[in-house]
Amino acid sequence: MSAPAKPSGEPVVSKAQLVDYIAAGNKPESDWRIGTEHEKFAFRCDDLRPLDYEGPRGIKAMLEGLTEFGWSPVEEGGKVIALLKDGASVTLEPGGQLELSGAPVNTVHETCREVDEHLTQCKEIGSRLNVGFLGLGFNPKWRRDDIPWMPKGRYAIMRDYMPKVGTLGLDMMLRTCTVQVNLDFSSEADMVKKFRTSLALQPIATALWANSPFVEGKPSGYLSYRSHIWTDTDSDRCGMLPFVFEEGFGFERYVDYVLDVPMYFVYRDGKYIDASGQSFRSFMEGRLPALPGELPTIGDWMDHMTTVFPEVRLKRFLEMRGADGGPWRRLCALPAFWVGLLYDGTALEAAWDLVKDWTVEEHDSLRFGVPRCGLKTGFRQGTVQDLALRALEISRDGLKRRARLDRFGRDESIFLETLQTIAQSGITPAEDMLTDYQGRWGGSVDRLFKDHSY
Repeated sequence: MSAPAKPSGEPVVSKAQLVDYIAAGNKPESDWRIGTEHEKFAFRCDDLRPLDYEGPRGIKAMLEGLTEFGWSPVEEGGKVIALLKDGASVTLEPGGQLELSGAPVNTVHETCREVDEHLTQCKEIGSRLNVGFLGLGFNPKWRRDDIPWMPKGRYAIMRDYMPKVGTLGLDMMLRTCTVQVNLDFSSEADMVKKFRTSLALQPIATALWANSPFVEGKPSGYLSYRSHIWTDTDSDRCGMLPFVFEEGFGFERYVDYVLDVPMYFVYRDGKYIDASGQSFRSFMEGRLPALPGELPTIGDWMDHMTTVFPEVRLKRFLEMRGADGGPWRRLCALPAFWVGLLYDGTALEAAWDLVKDWTVEEHDSLRFGVPRCGLKTGFRQGTVQDLALRALEISRDGLKRRARLDRFGRDESIFLETLQTIAQSGITPAEDMLTDYQGRWGGSVDRLFKDHSY
């Protein structure tokens, strides 16, 4: 949600322009790519505290250090807030979480190498600053008030707006991390099938990646507290989107949904203008209170699309958003899981067959049950563990049929091995952490920062 704003492009005067903008994402299968994003917590190794922006060991120093590897800085208000290189970016989340948005690549092998290179660079600069990095879904130790805010204009607007629409929005901003993958579609029909299938299966990903059981140093009662956070962030812009499963769903229906989501801001002349709670439809009519008489551009629409946060998000591609951040092996596993399910036609049909008769009530039951119970969540005559094992089987077969090999002759299914272990055991990473907390960690989460840092 933190990419630099893009206030440019043609003026928007009709909904058809917005539909056409998304439809322009249609690509032939030969042009499908994989874009992986992940966030991580940066912390000071001596006292485990999150980093301030300024200072010799701050986020700014971290970003400036990464420029040694060819990254170009991006500034807002004279402050470095992002880095760019070769189609990839490093950006800041509100509480200083560092995010890599990878370049679109052809294979999971490539995206995994990209992640490895980025983490190597972060660890090299971090070692000089005595800074470590933690791949978890929720900050396990620090209170909301302990987290410094990053100096980005959009975050100041969101910070003021969030408490008006939910109780956990500021926690989402300051204390969560995720890993997601962005995938392409060939047509509106292909988008619809992939959207429906992946949206239904997001709770299965939530269970497999669940590793955020702690809040302020204590067990929270949830296995993915990050996932729970989204249930009370902002009902206007989050959730399972039941209309996706209704007859007639397509690009236009999604555009209608985004148009009905209240705005956060408009970006003009290098500054964010507060338009929180205002209507993009009014903006298209020249009646936006924040900018009376002005019309939006396609760039404004692109920015507005980044301010909706459903479990799967549509832009000119589909974003899988249901997983906690994690260790290196699960950062590579996420794109493998979804590519195997969605980029092979036979696998997509099998995955759709698995979910196509699920009811709205069952979707909601999984969405609200999995953050607390993980793979043990009940579903029909079985559990989410059964669904996870079946989804992994489908994904593995899809990756084998793709047959994208590394230099050792291995296909992309090698990245599913860590998930297979979790699914077969029925025990989430969060439950392993809780066992350590009650045992060898002696009731303290401080050891987690050592045991689970990159």
